[in-house]
Amino acid sequence: MKRIRQQNRAVVALFLAAVALLAALAGRAGYRQVLDQLALRGQSDMALAADSLTSQLQSFRELAVLMADHPVLGTLDAPGGRDAAQAVLRQVADKTSALDLAYVDDTGLIRVSASGADGSLAAAPEFLRALQGALGDAHGRRGPGGRREWSFAAPVFGPDHKVDGAVVVTVDVDDLEEAWRGGRAPVYFTDADGMVFVSNRSELLFWQERQPTPGLHPATGAKEPIRARTIRGRDVWRIGWSPYVPVHALHLDQPLPVIGMTGHILVDLAPARRLALTQGAAVAAICLAFGAMLNLATERRRTLALANAKLETRVAARTRALTQANARLRREVTEREEAEAALKRAQAELIQAGKLSALGQMSAGISHELNQPLMAIRQYADNGAAFMDRGRSETARDNFDKISGLAERAARIIKNLRAFARNESEPMGRVDLVQVIDTAVDLTSGRLARDGVRLDWTRPDTPAWASGGEVRLVQVFVNLITNAADAMQEQDDGAISIALTRGPRLSVTVSDDGPGIADPERVFEPFYTTKEVTNDEGMGLGLSISYGLVQSFGGNIRGVNGPGGGAVFTVELDPWDMTRSGKATDDSAQGHAA
Repeated sequence: MKRIRQQNRAVVALFLAAVALLAALAGRAGYRQVLDQLALRGQSDMALAADSLTSQLQSFRELAVLMADHPVLGTLDAPGGRDAAQAVLRQVADKTSALDLAYVDDTGLIRVSASGADGSLAAAPEFLRALQGALGDAHGRRGPGGRREWSFAAPVFGPDHKVDGAVVVTVDVDDLEEAWRGGRAPVYFTDADGMVFVSNRSELLFWQERQPTPGLHPATGAKEPIRARTIRGRDVWRIGWSPYVPVHALHLDQPLPVIGMTGHILVDLAPARRLALTQGAAVAAICLAFGAMLNLATERRRTLALANAKLETRVAARTRALTQANARLRREVTEREEAEAALKRAQAELIQAGKLSALGQMSAGISHELNQPLMAIRQYADNGAAFMDRGRSETARDNFDKISGLAERAARIIKNLRAFARNESEPMGRVDLVQVIDTAVDLTSGRLARDGVRLDWTRPDTPAWASGGEVRLVQVFVNLITNAADAMQEQDDGAISIALTRGPRLSVTVSDDGPGIADPERVFEPFYTTKEVTNDEGMGLGLSISYGLVQSFGGNIRGVNGPGGGAVFTVELDPWDMTRSGKATDDSAQGHAA
């Protein structure tokens, strides 16, 4: 009996050891599986953060290049030239959110700056690089209180093609971080010296990498403890840097040679650890349950042999079915998330493609619309100078007033073009349909004038508030106007009419006297077009995009042939509900519209 008990204890100990081993293997397999998924998501988040930082810095680099050719910098020695240059630099700094813009001569002396600062940049590395005729940039803690700054310098060439100086654009790094600060995963960027210069976790700023040891060292104080290991070629760290930095993290990095930095991201491994623990516990529970049943069956094998065999078969089948269902469910969830993300990206890219296609078709007309006021401004300026020389100040003032009006017209065209070309999402809100149609008319007026198409649009005196998005509604009406113009290209003269009707729903009708719609039932299908697909023609996506945009605002769009010929497209939108939006939202919308 004693020997049998010892054998039973040995069997139980061996069984428990096997269960522990199986649970550890199952947890390890689940951990590594989720680790690969987290690595893919971390690489995506890292790429987004790196692209955001790089694009922001590139815009300021390009600003320095553009300002280097500004004519106002060549009039500093003229009377009032310095004040005029400073005003231009201040205006550009305000519009671009740059910290400062300065013009530096070839000795490094600051001749004029947006902030009014003076001094010398002779020893600045970005200036020394610009003196060699190349673009220079540098970063460091230069501002008051150790403020982080990034500077770009572009050379200014004189008539002899030699470098006469440089335009230096200074950026506050805190402003660059504002858009993605406090994001889901900690992201930081180290420079060539291994110092953290940009991060969405402010407590990591100015920490230092010290090879060959992994991780970061604080700028001051003792080194924070870190345990690093490699799993399937990936760096896994156990750290205690901050309450806002995960204790168990997957470390990924990406070199960014364009800005001379290296991006790093720390992906929280808590989901992987939870899954490993759950999966190991589930395997252990199943094994223990199976062992308990097996032990019970062994003790009662003489009387319950048949029942034990059936029970074991059912448990095994149920376990397999549960495991397979769990695997299928995880795959379906992953595939659904990837499909939804791909659909959203495709929809956003399709909408932007429609905008860019419309802009391409309108480019010649817009250039003509801008060239007219610019030529008139030049003529009025020459005449105004001549009148001033003759002492006819009142006549000169009239010319200057006309110049101001033409400049406002050009600015309005550019403002509408920039708003239309933006690739960004916008929330539902209160939109003035009258202003939306005005913007669409401004954007397409050049194209219509070039093709000899007459536009009939009687603008109401009062706003028509609708529920929607302003930029995307402009895209809808631009698509409808350009499609009508395309349909009448073979005609000697054409006419487009736009009418706004108020009622339970706001209705906008865009009609033309073209050949009409060949198949009204398919007009909103993607890639349906009656035009030949060339470099100058569309691919049948404009009306499909417009249909999706109007539907997203809870509206309706339809296209039919008019009684007297031509096509008639009607857009219906819900009016803005003042009681549903509330006073606070209404006031906010009014401030936005103002």
